[in-house]
Amino acid sequence: MPAITVDNVLVLPRLPKLDESAKIRPVRTVTTAPSGFEGEGFPVRRAFAGVPTTDLDPFIHLDQMGEVDYAPGEPKGTPWHPHRGFETVTYIIDGVFDHQDSNGGGGTITDGDTQWMTAGSGLLHIEAPPEHLVTSGGLFHGTQLWVNLPRSAKMNPPRYQDIRGRESALLTTPDGGALIRVIAGEVAGHRGPGSTFTPITITHVTVQPGAQVDLPWQPEFNALVYVLGGRGTVGTDRRPVRTGQLAVHGAGDALRFGADTTQDSNTPALDLYIMGGQPIREPVAQYGPFVMNTRDELIQAFEDFQAGRLGVIPTGRLPHTGGQGARP
Repeated sequence: MPAITVDNVLVLPRLPKLDESAKIRPVRTVTTAPSGFEGEGFPVRRAFAGVPTTDLDPFIHLDQMGEVDYAPGEPKGTPWHPHRGFETVTYIIDGVFDHQDSNGGGGTITDGDTQWMTAGSGLLHIEAPPEHLVTSGGLFHGTQLWVNLPRSAKMNPPRYQDIRGRESALLTTPDGGALIRVIAGEVAGHRGPGSTFTPITITHVTVQPGAQVDLPWQPEFNALVYVLGGRGTVGTDRRPVRTGQLAVHGAGDALRFGADTTQDSNTPALDLYIMGGQPIREPVAQYGPFVMNTRDELIQAFEDFQAGRLGVIPTGRLPHTGGQGARP
C-alpha cells in the first residue's frame, strides 16, 4: 500500500500531545462493509452500507475499490455517466486510473493522487484504467468518496482538482509511530491541498504495529474511521476493527486508534481513511448519480440529462469497451 510515503517519518512535523482536558471521542458503532461490483464489474466494498445518513452528513457514499491484483485483460472502469449536486473524491493508493469529463477536466492519477470533481450543476464523466494497465494487469486499490453540496452550491459550475500525492501535508506522531497524510481540511494546523465547498477533513493514516495515535479532530465535525487494511482498535475502550469496517464516533476533541502488534503478512500496518465534516442538515433526495434536496429536483436532473443539458461526450474521449453501467 504505497500511496505517498517518506523514508524517515522522524523528519516530519509531529502532532502535539493532547491537552489533559481534551475529550477522546467515543465509538458509537462499528459496521462491516458488504462487497459488490461497480461500473463494468470491478470489486468494491460499500463502506457506508447500513449507516444512518444522519451519522454520515455531509458525506453520501464511500467505495473501497479493490484491493485486487488483475490478470492481463481484466482491469475495468465505468462507462460515461452523469453527476449533479455533489462532489466525487477519488483517491488512488495502488495502480493507475484515467479520468475525463464533459467540462474539460480529467487526467491520470496514480499512487497517492486524488481526483476531486465537483459535479455541481452537472456533467458527464468516465473513469477507466489506461490501455497499458489493461494489457499488463496489475494491482489496483483506491477509494471514491461522495461529498454532498449544500443547497446554495448544488448548481455551481463544475470544477476539477488534480491533487498529486506529494502535495498532501505529511506529519507524524510524537513517537514516529504513524504517517498522517492530510488530503483536505486541517489536522493540528497542517492543511491539505483539497479545496472544498463543505468544511471537511480527509486524511489517510498508516499506523505501525503496536503504535497508538491520538488525533486532534474538529469538535464541530462528525468523525468516520474506515479500515483500508490491517487490524487494530478504536476508542478508549479499544474496540477491535479490521479491513472493511467503519467506526462512527460520537462528540469530542480527538480520535484514538492503534494497530495490533501482529498484522497479517499481506497487511504489514494498519491503514485508515478518516473523514469528518460539518453537517449540512438539509433534506437529501438521491437517486443514482444525482444528489439533490427534493424529488422535483431529481426529476429535473433526469430531464436535463436526457435532453443533453449536462454536456456531451467530447471528441478524443477515453476508450470504452462496454459494460454494466455506472452505479445505480
